[in-house]
Amino acid sequence: MRTGYTLSGRYRIVRALGEGGMANVYLAHDLILDRDVSVKLLRLDLRDDPSTIRRFQREALAATELVNPNIVQVYDVGEENGMQYLVMEYVEGTDLKAYIKAHFPIAYQEVIHIMTQILSAVQTAHEHNIIHRDLKPQNILIDQHKVAKITDFGIAVALSEHSLTQTNTVLGSVHYLSPEQARGGMATKKSDIYSLGIILYELLTGTVPFEGETAVSIALKHFQSEIPSVREIDPRIPQALENVVLKATAKRPEDRYADAASMAADLKTSLSPKRAGEVKFTPAQDDDGETKVLPLSALSSLTPTSAEAATQTQPQEKTASDETPVKAKGKKGRKKTRHPRRRKFLLAGLVVLLLVAGILIGMALFRPQMTSVPSVSGRTEKVAKSRLTDAYLTVGKVHKTASASVKVHRAVRTEPRSGTQLKRHTVVDLWISTGPKRYQLADYQGDAYASTAAKLEALGFTVHRESVHSTSVPAGRIMQQNVLAGKKVVPARTDITFTVSTGSATVTLADLTNKTKAQAQSYATNHNLNLAFDYAYSNDVAKGRVIKQSPGEGAVVQEGDEVTLTMSRGMESESSSSVDQFSVNVKIPFDDSASESSSDEEDDDDSSSSSSSSASNLVQIYLKDQDHSLSTVYKQMTITSDTSVTLPFTVASGKAGAYKVVRDGHVIASDSHVTKN
Repeated sequence: MRTGYTLSGRYRIVRALGEGGMANVYLAHDLILDRDVSVKLLRLDLRDDPSTIRRFQREALAATELVNPNIVQVYDVGEENGMQYLVMEYVEGTDLKAYIKAHFPIAYQEVIHIMTQILSAVQTAHEHNIIHRDLKPQNILIDQHKVAKITDFGIAVALSEHSLTQTNTVLGSVHYLSPEQARGGMATKKSDIYSLGIILYELLTGTVPFEGETAVSIALKHFQSEIPSVREIDPRIPQALENVVLKATAKRPEDRYADAASMAADLKTSLSPKRAGEVKFTPAQDDDGETKVLPLSALSSLTPTSAEAATQTQPQEKTASDETPVKAKGKKGRKKTRHPRRRKFLLAGLVVLLLVAGILIGMALFRPQMTSVPSVSGRTEKVAKSRLTDAYLTVGKVHKTASASVKVHRAVRTEPRSGTQLKRHTVVDLWISTGPKRYQLADYQGDAYASTAAKLEALGFTVHRESVHSTSVPAGRIMQQNVLAGKKVVPARTDITFTVSTGSATVTLADLTNKTKAQAQSYATNHNLNLAFDYAYSNDVAKGRVIKQSPGEGAVVQEGDEVTLTMSRGMESESSSSVDQFSVNVKIPFDDSASESSSDEEDDDDSSSSSSSSASNLVQIYLKDQDHSLSTVYKQMTITSDTSVTLPFTVASGKAGAYKVVRDGHVIASDSHVTKN
């Protein structure tokens, strides 16, 4: 949408703010309420997509239901010429992703302040049974007063709208996706809690917990791998504060906070000295039917019961003494009848114990010993290798990789990632930072500014524009750049300034009639105009003054345009019939060697100006006839290629005229005897 367009007769577009997958966002001014607003306009290529339109309308519906100082307010919803649009509160500032990048490391108190505001907004949404489903720093705005505001409810779901939930479709940003969403399950309020935990992790560490080559690999890590410890990255973080991250990002929803308010309450006290000795949070274990080895003590406690059960089910031999009562024959006789059976039970129990002990010892000897991959992010290569070795792991290949968040020569990550359970002596590869990725700048001179600036800003550059008028470079094209082409720079640390042509400046012509030639030429020089002269007799205008001009007074022309003046020869007399009038065509060749040498000199001076912007010749033409003298310039012009001009002569019969062409200070053509024939 172009700048200056007024939407619905009320919202005047000022400039573009950004582009998204579903809509473009513009800064606009509300002409009725005299305030700045942001307008979200559904992209043209998605106008006919019913599902996108539903999502767009759902965002409007969801946001208008929510009133909270930390939620971007929606003012208006409408449609014009098939364009769906939302009018929202304009937040002057940046998103949380860029804020973290610019201000990291962030003080813990400020982290808690930002998160408390976000949690307040999420709690309000959840109280209205609305799940955001795409909570991420890019959807959280931070204004100039450090007030956080959540936006983009484009995939938010009202719990009552079951038709909007697709359990086989994953929506949301994969770096902040809960394990249940990553599995393709339904998002719940606790899915938002998980995303908030990842945001808190990023505020504390400056990075997300899981990275990968593909979105699928990152999603798998969310429900397979443990969240890396924030205290491994920054040991100064209190355990109570890390516990908030761990509880919010627990794999099982039931282990997470009950709601956003509970998380906010826990977060507010996480820096309290009373919680200084807090132990690390560990979620409740659930074996889910997993096969486990029980300790010997547990098995031993079960043995008598097993033996007793065995005796109860074992058939007993019936003897005559069992069927017929026999009179006891004293103690000696009773001992002989009971002792063999008791000894049988003891032997059976001993055999069972020996078998169990043998099994356990065998399993202990042959079971593979496991270890966990330690976190080495931010450590030197030597320390990282030492940590892996201390964890009974083998250091594999050492790879080099660019990183904007990890210093040069320090560890970025391992593969497998930290927290992964492995057999001892498994090979683990290590990635070492080479620093931020550098980008080699091209020569952008002559390119369109709009597309070039958008591409560079997407890479992380800060782009500035300086506008100048130019008669040789089309409007909107880059004339110069302050950073030389071919230089390798870090985008996030580089500001680029482009000098951009606005085209020729416009001139509103003054009234030149009755002016002398000298006065007319002075006006033309001051306004960068070229003059051409015609001559005519006049009984009303004195000789040597302008009779008329073309274009006329008040006409709007471009700098460099030609204005034709008709000069007076004075009153017509009989002698005027003996005058010859004719024209001569002169070809002026363009000289590009001058521009090349100029460019070479500029290169020696480390200048970034383009030779293309100076590839022109300044030409001055002198003419001698009845109305002109070789001492004054007849015509001045700038050429960029071979050019032909027509020179008009008025001479007395039998007389000759003359001309001289000067290009960049050198005479390149002249003729001192120009006649009609």
